[in-house]
Amino acid sequence: MIPNLEQTFRWFGPNDDVTLKAISQTGATGVVTALHHIQPGEVWSPEEIKKRKDIIEAAGLTWSVVESVNIHESIKIAGPDRDRAIKNYIETLHNLAAQGIYIVCYNFMPVLDWTRTNLDFRLGNDASALRYEARALHAFDLYILQRPEAFDEFTPEQQKAAKEYLDSLSEEEKTLLTNTVMAGLPGTTDVFTIQEFKEHLKKYEKIDAATLKANLAYFLQAIMPDCEKLGIKMCIHPDDPPFAILGLPRVVSTEADLKFLVDAAPSPSNGITFCTGSLGARGDNDLPGIVERLGQHFHFIHLRNVRREADGSFYEDHHLEGTTDMYAVMKALILEQKKRTEAGRTDIAIPMRPDHGHKILDDYRYNTYPGYSVAGRMKGLAELRGLEMGIKRTIL
Repeated sequence: MIPNLEQTFRWFGPNDDVTLKAISQTGATGVVTALHHIQPGEVWSPEEIKKRKDIIEAAGLTWSVVESVNIHESIKIAGPDRDRAIKNYIETLHNLAAQGIYIVCYNFMPVLDWTRTNLDFRLGNDASALRYEARALHAFDLYILQRPEAFDEFTPEQQKAAKEYLDSLSEEEKTLLTNTVMAGLPGTTDVFTIQEFKEHLKKYEKIDAATLKANLAYFLQAIMPDCEKLGIKMCIHPDDPPFAILGLPRVVSTEADLKFLVDAAPSPSNGITFCTGSLGARGDNDLPGIVERLGQHFHFIHLRNVRREADGSFYEDHHLEGTTDMYAVMKALILEQKKRTEAGRTDIAIPMRPDHGHKILDDYRYNTYPGYSVAGRMKGLAELRGLEMGIKRTIL
């Protein structure tokens, strides 16, 4: 019998309004977390890792995946501190492995992490969802950030739509849009100022997609020998959204990008976080096909669904609805598990978490990170659990 995917829940640590007791009540057995208070580029000490692990295990749960050990910007731009930052990263991996934590999710998005324009988009049932609206991002880029190159990148029609959108906003709404786009790393409340962000953009003036890919390959080739010795499985998270924004290249957005990644440093330790929401925001990504062709490299799975719109906008839909055929994706994942079983692999129960749930029911009573409510994600987990069981009973 092929085991189920390991059901996990993201937790942002002791200050998260989502408690470990609540997570245990969702049916999840694994926790996905990180030491968000430690800055990128610094070493995670054995003491800090053990402290977090002990808290999780005291609640009867397992620290299954680290999300994320963030990549220092000097690694992305090949700055003078790159090798020191990589050395510290490797030391952190050693400290994690010493505590029995072997799966590490990370991303290679420049400056910003995942980006949205609306953190409280109301659906027809008044549930609150995350939304990326193209004209809102264009309005910010053109008229708030005032990036000169943007006027050459957007069509006259896009510029007109962006200006009309901007003119419809109050000053308070413009500030809200700015703070939403300029939000820092998950797990923090940091927000870049416009001037701070412009300083970051300057560092990327000579960094195009090809250069950023080369810097990613350099990082992977540097860490893989240690990863293999330690049994660490690195799994990159796709870009979100999966296309260049604000003049910054993004290089983990398509199947071709993922293929480049695994070929750049061939190793069982070099893998992918398969995120159906990030990859699903592009209409040219064949998600079940990606599972079939690259599933052997998956170490971690994020299952969520977005509803794509013609102009490149999207919002977080219900987990079994949206533009992605979640049945086809889950079936492909189960067939990948079957392949692993037949090949004698031991990593069959790939950790999976429901991602970016809606705010529903009493989620509004809690101050949770955007997309990380309890009831909304529990609903998604229950739906995905049922879908998995139904498919396995049918095809296995």
